[in-house]
Amino acid sequence: MAVIFALAGCYDDENDHRSTVGQVPMTPQTSGDPERGYHALLNAPYVSCGIPLDAFVRLAPDAPTEPLAGRTGRNAELPYAATSVVNEDGVEVVASNCLTCHAAEIDGELIIGLGNEFADFTSDPRRLALRAGAFVSGAAETRAWETWADRVEGIGPYIQTKTIGVNPATNLTWALMAHLDPETLKWSKTPVIDPPPVDPLPISVPPWWTLSKKNAMFYTTIARGDHSRYMLLASMLCIDGTGDVEEVLDYAPDIRAYIASLDAPEWPWDADELLVEQGEAIFNDVCAECHGTYGEEETYPNRVYPLGKIGTDPAYAIEQTNGDRDRFYDWVERSPYGDEYSAAPAPGYIAPPLDGVWATAPYLHNGSVPSIAALLSPEARPKFWRHRLPRTYVREGMGWAYDALEKGQLEEPDPSARRRIYDTTFRGYDNRGHSFGSELPAAEKTALIEYLKTL
Repeated sequence: MAVIFALAGCYDDENDHRSTVGQVPMTPQTSGDPERGYHALLNAPYVSCGIPLDAFVRLAPDAPTEPLAGRTGRNAELPYAATSVVNEDGVEVVASNCLTCHAAEIDGELIIGLGNEFADFTSDPRRLALRAGAFVSGAAETRAWETWADRVEGIGPYIQTKTIGVNPATNLTWALMAHLDPETLKWSKTPVIDPPPVDPLPISVPPWWTLSKKNAMFYTTIARGDHSRYMLLASMLCIDGTGDVEEVLDYAPDIRAYIASLDAPEWPWDADELLVEQGEAIFNDVCAECHGTYGEEETYPNRVYPLGKIGTDPAYAIEQTNGDRDRFYDWVERSPYGDEYSAAPAPGYIAPPLDGVWATAPYLHNGSVPSIAALLSPEARPKFWRHRLPRTYVREGMGWAYDALEKGQLEEPDPSARRRIYDTTFRGYDNRGHSFGSELPAAEKTALIEYLKTL
């Protein structure tokens, strides 16, 4: 495997934890069974600690129980983002699962694989842990709660975002690494390496259905190599030993196979066929070089572009590649989750596939642009904005309805209103760059948007 990567010329000889910009090479993936993967995704205990069931019911008596095909046993009675797990003491706990961040609704339909752009990570999760603890009784239940609460205590300071909707996944992962020995995977209440900064940079969750085209999973092309091992870093929240992770890695290829089998959701409304035809020609002229082509013979370049070319907020790419995070890449290399190649970011951002792009607003890697219409007109991008409630999808501009605001978070005295504001003046939240297509006449932008609806 090392020879394959070396021949690809992808890595910087001066530092194994860096990749160059340019094309990301394809690497073989462990085969799996999509049907088994779907079952495991919805029911398996890859996150194995949580709130004891009795306490969960008392804490959230009115939690909605959305039916989802394939959920079995207790899981059929729980919210789709929660999974029942029975621990070694026989205590049933309710744990989070991947759909917390990787499923969302549009027009009342739950779409598995759609990033949840309305998740709220602005609050301190340690408060929830304390509230849950007040409902716990019994020695075994208390031990189960303490296991989960210890992990929440370890990550709590590092995963609080400034606004609702963006995701702290990178900081969450790094905070867990800081408390786990990479070789034994034993948890330490005190950090074994320096934790990440307490201010997480915002991330927009990529859609799962593009994985089949991508040679690296994330924006800076971290997660090259075998995706199945890297994608279940989520299991670190509760892992306590290499035996636990081996059980998870046994079905991880099945989960990856399921995710890779997903098709993008189709635009559920009518499209103007004449405009679509016009827009396709414009897309192929302006966008295809970076984002690929679509239709009967699809292409995708898997190419990372330097920050100077894209011009989008550079903070995330800089943080990933400036050397201050090498301790986390060393951790991955020494752990069962990856190797020296899987956590090798490039100093730029990959242009993603645009399958189902209509559903994935807001746009850019930090979710800073609320609609495709705003993306194509940089001068119209709001400095401060918030999603309009109730959530309403705007078909013309291809995005969620939003209100542009006159003031940012620092001028908003109400905490509940403040956390709903997307403030582009914060570090990592800027909405600049990606000016491609901005020079098009208004009519051509309209045609391009109509074509994008059909991808």
